Amino acid sequence: MPPNVPNLKLRLALIGYSILWWLLLPLALLYLWRRGRKDPLYFQHLGERFGRYPTTLNSPVWVHAVSLGEMRSATPLIRGLLAQGEHVVTTHFTPAGRSEALREFAAEIAAGTVQVIWVPLEYGFAYRRFLSQFAPKYGLVMEIEIWPRMIMACRKRGTPLFMCNAQYPKKSFEKDQQGLGLRAALVGGFSGAFVKSAAHQDRFATVGMKNIQVTGELRFDQPIPQPQLDAAAACRDAFTKGRPSFTLTSVVEGEDAIYIDMIRQTKGLFFTYVPRAPERFDEVAEMLQAAGLRYARRSEVFDDSLALTTGTPEVDVLLGDSMGEMYFYLGLCDRAVIGGGFVPKGAHNVIEPLALKKPVIVGPYIWTIAYPAAEAIAAGVCHKLQSADELLPAVQTPQNVSDSQIGTFYAAHSGGVARTLAAITKALKA
Repeated sequence: MPPNVPNLKLRLALIGYSILWWLLLPLALLYLWRRGRKDPLYFQHLGERFGRYPTTLNSPVWVHAVSLGEMRSATPLIRGLLAQGEHVVTTHFTPAGRSEALREFAAEIAAGTVQVIWVPLEYGFAYRRFLSQFAPKYGLVMEIEIWPRMIMACRKRGTPLFMCNAQYPKKSFEKDQQGLGLRAALVGGFSGAFVKSAAHQDRFATVGMKNIQVTGELRFDQPIPQPQLDAAAACRDAFTKGRPSFTLTSVVEGEDAIYIDMIRQTKGLFFTYVPRAPERFDEVAEMLQAAGLRYARRSEVFDDSLALTTGTPEVDVLLGDSMGEMYFYLGLCDRAVIGGGFVPKGAHNVIEPLALKKPVIVGPYIWTIAYPAAEAIAAGVCHKLQSADELLPAVQTPQNVSDSQIGTFYAAHSGGVARTLAAITKALKA
């Protein structure tokens, strides 16, 4: 790590940051309590948020996957680490990420090779406890999570901490170039980064990060849950009745009016509507109801094994009010429309539908997924719209895309797990 991390400017910022966290502790607890009213898991195992754990693995690899998306990208890598004989502790901030880890690695948790916990809150003492109890060999922070106390605690203890499946979106990079440079200073505290593309490598290098290796996107190596595809195949015809079918994935707040207006104007199509966050399920149901659309909730017509509990309802929209079942929802469609692309915060990943050879449509805001969206657009397997006005015609008259096009594109970008495992070995030696 660079010897001047933290520099004087960052030291002063960290002092203010620490004071702010102590002042805001009551609000942080109130936030967890309020979120816990909708999802009880938020407020459970509260001691873990402060670095207290009843049991710990001995010298595991530490993987930090803040939420569901990060956990999905981490899953194939964790499988690779376990195959090498490693033990793994995963940390999360949201119930979605933690629940996905508990579901995906239930057998390994029972066998004592994986442990799933909350990430400590941003207090130095909490991270000291965590690092002291687990003594991780090294840490892998998925995607673009930058937490000052996490970084500084690992640096002080000498625990190598790497960014993994990392990206530095152009918009964030440009903003940082105009600011105080604090993110750049913090990035220097990492031991290195395993990044998605050469463009991300260049941006990290510009702000002073060392030991950067291009390893690609881990989501291309995600395992595909066959039971979800089988469940979708069993009921697809009954729902779609031969109609072209679209799945709207990870729809975020601010997009609902766009999608619902589009659905109202279509005829002879079937839609599966999947909100991004579970706390929005009821809200979206009310919107669909208010729009006069014929819809059914997944929770009301399927059991836990995704078998229909009633006769197939006569609907035009299935509301996907569950987590961790995206492949089931994608199995119901011919094409996917990727949520987040019609609001400035940016779109979510295009990889899961492409894994099933489903062409994708994205909105104008794809800076969050520049890789691999730009490559998918160039390959003709992803259709980028310039505005919400183009959504209706894009759905009514979709572009032609062949399975072989998608297969060729997907194969060209797979292999991220093997590259990352090799890069970890090289980075630790460095």
